[in-house]
Amino acid sequence: MDAGNPAGSNTRQMKVRCCVVGGGPAGMMLGYLLGRAGIDVVVLEKHADFFRDFRGDTVHPSTLQVMDELGLIDGFLKLPHQDIQKLDGMFGRTSVRIADLSRLSVKYPFIAMMPQWDFLNFLRESGRRFPSLKVLMNAEATDLIRRGDAVAGVRVNTPDGPVEIEADLVIGCDGRHSIVRERAGLKVEEIGAPMDVLWFRVGRRPDETENLFARIDNGKMMVTFDRGDYWQCAYVIAKGQYEAVKARGLPALLDDVLRLAPILKAGIADVKSFDDVKLLTVAINRLTRWTLPGLLCIGDAAHAMSPIGGVGVNLAVQDAVATANILAAKLAQGCPSEDELDAVRRRREFPVRVTQRMQVIAQDNLISTALKGGDQPVPFALRLITAMPWLQGLTARLVAVGVRPEHVHSPAAS
Repeated sequence: MDAGNPAGSNTRQMKVRCCVVGGGPAGMMLGYLLGRAGIDVVVLEKHADFFRDFRGDTVHPSTLQVMDELGLIDGFLKLPHQDIQKLDGMFGRTSVRIADLSRLSVKYPFIAMMPQWDFLNFLRESGRRFPSLKVLMNAEATDLIRRGDAVAGVRVNTPDGPVEIEADLVIGCDGRHSIVRERAGLKVEEIGAPMDVLWFRVGRRPDETENLFARIDNGKMMVTFDRGDYWQCAYVIAKGQYEAVKARGLPALLDDVLRLAPILKAGIADVKSFDDVKLLTVAINRLTRWTLPGLLCIGDAAHAMSPIGGVGVNLAVQDAVATANILAAKLAQGCPSEDELDAVRRRREFPVRVTQRMQVIAQDNLISTALKGGDQPVPFALRLITAMPWLQGLTARLVAVGVRPEHVHSPAAS
């Protein structure tokens, strides 16, 4: 507790070895791994549940491999999901193939499309067997507790009143709008993105089948995911144009959607107003420094990713695995030094930079072209990948496995 900011009489106190702020993929996976290692850890999730307007639903082979290494894969794959192996698209009237996961030499050569709330609930339920792991819902971190130059804990609002959690180590996993990195004063390097995304769902009839993933035509772009009883849709717009889209009206937007994807016609009435359309403001950025004494940021709190490739969830999981591999044994003895904390950045910064660079290349050579309008030729790279199947295996590896995939090496307490 700060000497200059004593807790009020109604403020509860709590002490743990590690406080993880944020119950997304990075936070819940890290909490599970540290609990598995016998570390006294609490995960804070500011909402009452894991249901969010936009959560990435793509669970890639790299994450499936982690679940396998933890002995969780059988139960995980019993959850409702759809398997995707081939990523096909239409550029104007030309069919293209973006990636083919069946060409990968991995144990799980597919993407599992699963609601993220099911993934997070599964980790929470699986972690209940670890007595050292606590997950607090409705617990919103509002500030950091400091002792001199070091971070010593987190101030939290809960329905039962404020709580001060003293922790040897605070780990920020609270996303691209991280309160942890804001309060820590960590500098963010903005890389930029030319688009935003409108996220909505359209009802799907049992007889509707289509394997198309991306559709690009005449200045419009949309991605659709078959989610069983509905289509999840991501309609791409130029950066900052949401108000202009709203000004045109919902019927104009839905007309554009149906021209791109006629298969949505039967269920398009599910989109009744702009309340059913959620804006995802796309950002690509990263911290120049991930640590302070007593503090580490990972996942989107350290590096926000574009939705291109659906890699965000999986990079967050990889960060969590690397963090547990590097720090779990050290945490058993107390707070690692800042240099030991920075080992996580040194391990993970290279795959983050490479992935973000690939996303920027895709933005500059595909997304920007798609949003120009008019009849645009199919980009040379797409034509080459479509014509050469072995390249489809390469793009599949870059998207679905990634650069420097992590494997579970953190200890498991007896």
